[in-house]
Parts: sequence; C-alpha cells; structure tokens
Amino acid sequence: MIRPPLSVHPPAPGSMVIENDRPVTTRDGTVLRVNVYRPPGDARVPVIMAAHPYGKDRLPTMTRTGRWKASPQYRILRQTGQIRFSSLTTWEAPDPAWWVGHGYAVVNCDLRGAGTSDGVGALMSDQEGEDIHDLVEWAGAQPWSTGAVALLGVSYLALSQWKAAATRPPSLKAICPWEGFSNAYRGLLRPGGVPETGFLKLWNLGMRRTRQQYSLLTESARRPVIDDWWRSLDPDLPRIEVPALICGSFSDNNLHSRGSVAGFEHIGSAERHLYTHRGGKWATFYANDALTAQLQFFDRHLRGADVPPLPRVRLEVRDRADHVVEVRSEPAWPLERTLWTPRHLTAEGLADHAPATAGSITFDVRRGGARFGWTVREEIELTGPMALRLWVEVAGTDDVDLVVGVEKWSRGRYVGFEGSYGYGRDRVATGWQNVALRELDEQRSRPFEPVPACLTRKPLAAGQVVPVDIALGASSTLFHAGDQVRLVVAGRWLSPRNPLTGQFPAAYRTRRRGTCTLHWGPERPADLLLPVIPKF
Repeated sequence: MIRPPLSVHPPAPGSMVIENDRPVTTRDGTVLRVNVYRPPGDARVPVIMAAHPYGKDRLPTMTRTGRWKASPQYRILRQTGQIRFSSLTTWEAPDPAWWVGHGYAVVNCDLRGAGTSDGVGALMSDQEGEDIHDLVEWAGAQPWSTGAVALLGVSYLALSQWKAAATRPPSLKAICPWEGFSNAYRGLLRPGGVPETGFLKLWNLGMRRTRQQYSLLTESARRPVIDDWWRSLDPDLPRIEVPALICGSFSDNNLHSRGSVAGFEHIGSAERHLYTHRGGKWATFYANDALTAQLQFFDRHLRGADVPPLPRVRLEVRDRADHVVEVRSEPAWPLERTLWTPRHLTAEGLADHAPATAGSITFDVRRGGARFGWTVREEIELTGPMALRLWVEVAGTDDVDLVVGVEKWSRGRYVGFEGSYGYGRDRVATGWQNVALRELDEQRSRPFEPVPACLTRKPLAAGQVVPVDIALGASSTLFHAGDQVRLVVAGRWLSPRNPLTGQFPAAYRTRRRGTCTLHWGPERPADLLLPVIPKF
C-alpha cells in the first residue's frame, strides 16, 4: 500500500520520562539493553514489557515531506483499517504513549544478540526464556515500579512470552500473548509436516541484522521430522500459572492461530481468557476494543483494581470479511454445546449420509485438485476446529503434500475472509498434511483435532491406499440458507503467489510430479467433521 491507513503522532511534551539503553545484566553476565517510558514524578507504577529481536530503537521517522514513516510491513501488507499509535512504538509492540497515559511504565527490550544488546541469541530457546525472566525481575525491582510486571505484544513479542512465563518470574503478574504460536514446527515452519517456503525466507532475511546461534530456515530444511531440537523450542505450557489474556485470531491460520488457541487450552492458569477475532492483525491490536480489554485485564491483575474478569472466551462471528454478525461471551473453547457433525465425501458432494458404493477422484498434484460441496438449507454457524479423514493413493510419486480448505460460496460467488499477511480473500479454514508423515500422535489427538506425530516418514507403495487425517484451523462463520460449504483438496498451496492478488509471502512445498486419488465408500469412510453450533 503506497499510503497505508496509518496515523503516527508524537507524544505530548512532558508526558513521560524516557530512559534509553538502560543496561540489564542477566544471570550469566550478558548485558541486555532496554528503553524505559514512565509517567513523570516519583509515583511507583506497574510495568508493561515487550521483548523481541526486531530492535527497540527502530521507531517511526519523519520524512522531509512531513509524513511519518513506520515499519515497511505496513505498506507491503494490506491493512484492514486505521492504525494509530505514537512515534515511540516499535513493530508489533505496545504504544508507550498510550500505556503511560493510563498510568503504566513501558519497557521495550532488545533480546540477546539483537539491537543494542550484547551476546548471541537463540530464538525460542530456554536461554531466551531465562533472559526475559531476568528482564522481568529487573523491572520489578526498579524504584519507579510497583513490582508488578506484565508481558504484552504481537507475534514474536507474543510467542516469546510462553517460555518466559513458564520460568515463573516472581514479579510477573500477567501475560498477554497477542497472536503467538506455541509450537514452531506445527505452527509455522512445517504444519502437518509440510515445509513453509515463503514467509520464513523473508523473515530470515530480517534476522540477518541480529546475531543468532542458528537460522530457523536452515534448521527447518535440515530437520524434516520432529527431533530433540524441535522439542527444545516448545514451551512447557502447563507450568504457566499467571493470568493470561490470549488473542487467538481466526485470521492467521498460516502463522499464529493454532498455537494461540493451543496455548489457551494447555496453560495451567486458572484465570485465562481467549480473545478471538477475524480482523486485521495490527488494526485489531491497536483498536479501542482490544486496548480496552487489555487495560481491564492489566488493571485487575497488576493494580488489583475491583473490575470484573473478562469473559472466558470473547467470540467474534462473521459471515464475510467485512461484516461482524455477533460478538458474544462463551464459557469454554471449543464451545461446550458443539454438535460435531460429519459430512461424507461422495460423488455428489458432502452428504449427510455415508455413500453406499465406492467412488474416487484423481488429480495432478501440481495443477489439479478436488472439490466437494454442501448447500445449507437453513442458517448455520460453524465455530471451532474442523477435521478431515481422507483415503489417499498416489501414482508417479511415493508422497504428496496435501493442502485442504473449507470455503464459503454464496450465490455462486466465493466469499473471502481476512487471512495471514493481510490477505483479504482467505478461506474459512485451512489444513496441511504430508502423507508420508500421516501417523498420528494418539495422546495429543482428539476426534476434532488430529495431531500428526511427524516422527517417521512412511512413503506410499504403488497401489497402496492409506487413511490420512488432517486438522483444519479454528474459525467462526455464519452460513445463510442457500450458501455452500465447499471442501477443496489439492497437492499445492491453494492461493496465488502473486503479490498483488495472492497471499504473498505465504508459500509451501509443491511436488513436481505425480497424481493423487481420493477414495471413499463403505470400506473407506471419508468425511469432514464440522463444528455446528445449535441456536439457543
């Protein structure tokens, strides 16, 4: 976007005390550096902290023409609405001017090996979690601090919170990971064992300005299955006990949605909240509704204010990208009243009954695909994750990377939704699965959420037909009478790579040859499990 809907403003003169490059010495003697923003005067205040590798000093700048220039991502990626923050706001971080204006200090931290901090970093490592632990304790011990610290931020500034919170810093009173995956392999780098080859390359280029022990791009290429290194990146979610406000958007299935929801489900916190939406990532984070929820949450847990808790689940339902049908509170996720409803693959589409005879469809893995539809007769809400069971045979190859999507069609036209990287024509839900890595992790899997173990490859022999279970990310969508729920299955990424019309920079491995045959019938029941929500 040449001129994104971005409004940057300088902080009011005299509105805060700014201390740049404060040194913080970690337990191993490495010096990290932070910028501190706090209200004037001697009053002690609670602290909002963000820690990341993006550079605490990479702030918006004023151009010669008098315009503010912020992070280039705001121009490269489509924005859904007005974004407003102060000139002290770094990429995906809380706005110091806003939070200081509400009586908080903000500490923006360069992680080890990034910006002005010393040392060599290790992304998503235990070392990083310990560093943030030490940063939290430093902030809690400052004379201007009440000793109550919270973590807040988007994307990496969110996912870095999991490891830190699991170390249980005494001064950490709450966390707010706003869209941050909790499993690197399954969340971004290799969902379903399928390697991501687009966004990760660009992100890796950005990390070249930092000093890191390893490259996630290189390690992913070296490690196609889950090993001890992959497991070392996983946070110990049950150890997290502090209150948590977690944003689990439905508009970031390529990156953070699954891991955010998994974080909500698996942390040990008694008071935890899931804030869902299907808007733009940054427009939502800096919008009034989100800021109000964050402030209420932090006032309750950092100030001890007598304010009611947030709803367990804030659910946003849409029927198209630009229309919110409803925002309501729910007591649990997935919704307790969900009717898990199978729709069976048949030659006629997605049927409510299993087929009496066998059938199949074959497509080229590089160019073709298959689709199955169900036209709903009355209004229906689908809220939650989905699961697909296929029976797969390949020819001309011994493996295939399947990508599946559930779409909404209305009056013969595709209905798009907000997706990752500012893509405004996303599907309702998406899933990936490498067929050779189809074996399930039986302990983690649930009927509505199959989890592949991704430990051992099992290529297919000629003529072999195998069951393949595929998880599709969470969503909340209203279908009106006459709309169609459409399932699409292919051996390639489903969206164009064109930066103007596609989901740039998302890309996934595509096999160069072979065909895939999907089978169904009495001996091979294939179905899509849908989360139907009954009306009250």
